[in-house]
Amino acid sequence: MFDKLEDVEKRFMEVESRLADPALAERPGDFRKLSQEHAGLESLVAEYRRYRALASELDGNRALLNEKDREIVEMALEEIRRLEPELEQAKRNLQILLLPKDPNDEKNVVFEIRAGAGGDEAALFVAELFRLYQRFAERQGWRMEVLSANPTGLGGLKEIIAEIQGQRVFSRLKWEGGVHRVQRVPATEAQGRVHTSTVTVAVLPEAEEVDVNINPAELRIDVFRSGGAGGQGVNTTDSAVRITHLPSGLVVVCQDERSQHKNKDKAMKILRSRLLEQEQERAAKTHSDARRSMVGTGDRSERIRTYNFPQGRLTDHRIGLTLYQLPEVMEGKIDEIIDGLQAHYQMEALKAQGMGA
Repeated sequence: MFDKLEDVEKRFMEVESRLADPALAERPGDFRKLSQEHAGLESLVAEYRRYRALASELDGNRALLNEKDREIVEMALEEIRRLEPELEQAKRNLQILLLPKDPNDEKNVVFEIRAGAGGDEAALFVAELFRLYQRFAERQGWRMEVLSANPTGLGGLKEIIAEIQGQRVFSRLKWEGGVHRVQRVPATEAQGRVHTSTVTVAVLPEAEEVDVNINPAELRIDVFRSGGAGGQGVNTTDSAVRITHLPSGLVVVCQDERSQHKNKDKAMKILRSRLLEQEQERAAKTHSDARRSMVGTGDRSERIRTYNFPQGRLTDHRIGLTLYQLPEVMEGKIDEIIDGLQAHYQMEALKAQGMGA
């Protein structure tokens, strides 16, 4: 590991030197690539240098144990007790920083929530779960835009699809994919019985046109009149768009905008992301061992979390985390859950590489 870190530091210093060259300003493309490489190496090199400084300080204090002055020896022992766990943590940090990077981590996402079992109660929870993620996105400083929504008459949503843009969105939200289960007493339940419903969340890395090659000849695009609640809300033009990708059979419908062009753009954004997901799943199947080590990567059939309202309890089943803070969670305060998941899967990846505890 340390030979590799030495090479990384040498490369970092080389990039730093090249960035200081005034002539590089005349080549903006090269400047951008080097700046991105510099930013990608900076945290790893900083942690490696911190590790070396701690190791040197620890060696110095161990050498003081041979001193005859009892007070110096006691001070050295105290420093050793402080430095040893810090050095071990720095080593673990380096192992995590050296793990293969998820190429999607920097991407924006297309975020889909759909009602599963439970009828109207499931649709109501879709709306509440979407509000949770809206609040979380606001707290992160991200921008969220609804691409498609299918509301019910009771204030619920059969389905909602949104785009979330911001810094490292996928890296934070990729753990949210799967089946979310809610347990509570519906307002319509006269007997006060707890009802169990499910909703499904999918987190798709947003695909750029360069990520997915779509042949226009393989698309069937239909336009039709948007549905509405009646009155002035009814769209009187054929602005709704349905796009069918013939090779895969994927169908995307967008009708929220009054502009056919805007609906088509949104539908293509969803289609690209779903095709990218399919392509990545196919690639992952060719590396099944690696895929098995990456548990909980967003399998939509996996029940990942339960929201129990009578007990005010949230349980994430993948890591055995239980919080009795459900009202706060529903306001978008899910950082503790996401941090716990990230730490868990980093440890799993370390174990898979023979570096775990």
